[in-house]
Amino acid sequence: MKHPFFRLLILDLLLTGCTFAKAGAHPPVVATGWKAGVATVVITPKQPMWMAGFAVRNHPSEGTLHDLWAKALVLEDESGKQVVLITADLLGFPKAISDRLRDRLNAKFSLSKAQIILSSSHTHSGPVLTDALPDIYPLDAKQLAKISQYSATLEDQLVALVGDAIKNKEPVTLSAQNGVTRFQVNRRNNNAAVLPRLTELQGPNDYAVPVVKVLNAAGKLKAITFGYACHPTVLDIYEWSGDYAGFAQLELEKAHPGTVALFFQSAGADQNPLPRHSVPLARQYGRELAAAVERILEEPMRGLPARLTTAYSEVSLALAKPPTEAELTTMTKTELAYQKRWADRMLAKLRRGEPFRTSYPYPVQVWQLGDLPLISLGGEVVVDYAIKLKQIFGPETIVVGYANDVMTYIPSTTILREGGYEGDLAHIVYGLPSVWDASIETTILSEVLKLARQAGVPTP
Repeated sequence: MKHPFFRLLILDLLLTGCTFAKAGAHPPVVATGWKAGVATVVITPKQPMWMAGFAVRNHPSEGTLHDLWAKALVLEDESGKQVVLITADLLGFPKAISDRLRDRLNAKFSLSKAQIILSSSHTHSGPVLTDALPDIYPLDAKQLAKISQYSATLEDQLVALVGDAIKNKEPVTLSAQNGVTRFQVNRRNNNAAVLPRLTELQGPNDYAVPVVKVLNAAGKLKAITFGYACHPTVLDIYEWSGDYAGFAQLELEKAHPGTVALFFQSAGADQNPLPRHSVPLARQYGRELAAAVERILEEPMRGLPARLTTAYSEVSLALAKPPTEAELTTMTKTELAYQKRWADRMLAKLRRGEPFRTSYPYPVQVWQLGDLPLISLGGEVVVDYAIKLKQIFGPETIVVGYANDVMTYIPSTTILREGGYEGDLAHIVYGLPSVWDASIETTILSEVLKLARQAGVPTP
């Protein structure tokens, strides 16, 4: 015989259901916390291809050190709002691929640009993609066809990847904390050739290792998202790999079977892993980074409330005055092959009367995960931006570089004034007609502040 309480409860539920049915309304939403889904896919090319990142390479790949991966983490807050972080062992997503991908994800899953981060690790041991760094690789028609085929397949893989992650959603808890490790070296302020004799390193750095931990309802580790600000340029061999970041993810997934480890690159455009140029060093740095993450996982971490806000824009960054015909003609005589290809292309464009680009639509994005600000910026972002954004929004702020579009280096005002590769030459590598205008840093930081206010992130 049922207890009278249960009879009353059943009657109440039936009556409530009838009331909602008659009114044509839905029952009130119950806050259930975070949900998360993860998925992974191997993106290692199945045939020899040209490798991205080093202009000195002179032939296609010769094998695989370890597989390249793309991974997706879908998060859903208590109101049902979703975001997706896609990480990939690639040099960077060029604009054309990024735009197509995000349009397809919007059409299939109703995810806006504000809800998607396409994050590349910037490994220099991944494949060349279509419409990326057009002048630095001596590519023939056969190689171009391989690149086009691979890029199209990659887009399909990433759309399917997000679908798989959405299907795998389950209730989770999220927590975050910063770790630290110190193998990055500011390459503008320290001579790599004499590094073993240096007793003091110079220049700005960001040694933070931001970690976001995802636990399922049973308390099992489901995913680890972590980052670091350092060029993945330990390796310049002809074998596919994720460099130190790839080794770090392998270490964490080996230590936590069934867990997906996702790496994002931060503002490390002027930071190198030094010393470098050997596989044992890449493994060492991967283990050091994984150890920094493990330490954080073992310590108390800050829980994140199940609330998501997002904001996104593409702000117009002005380019400086392009070179003259005389300057380009002089450069066509250089012995550096990639600079000559760029100068020849620009000169031909000038003589055809085609206008040079005067600005670029630069992607800026702000997420708030609970009370944790996450700021993503396109391009190869130098460390000055991470330092300044953390001064504005707090030291726990996560800064993701190389996100959504990698069009060239993003120098600070200081670096633009000082010159050097990051300030004076990188636009040639990426095929832009000139360096950035001096307003670049002010424009980007102002746009971040505007988006932070839209996303409800506390600002000064």
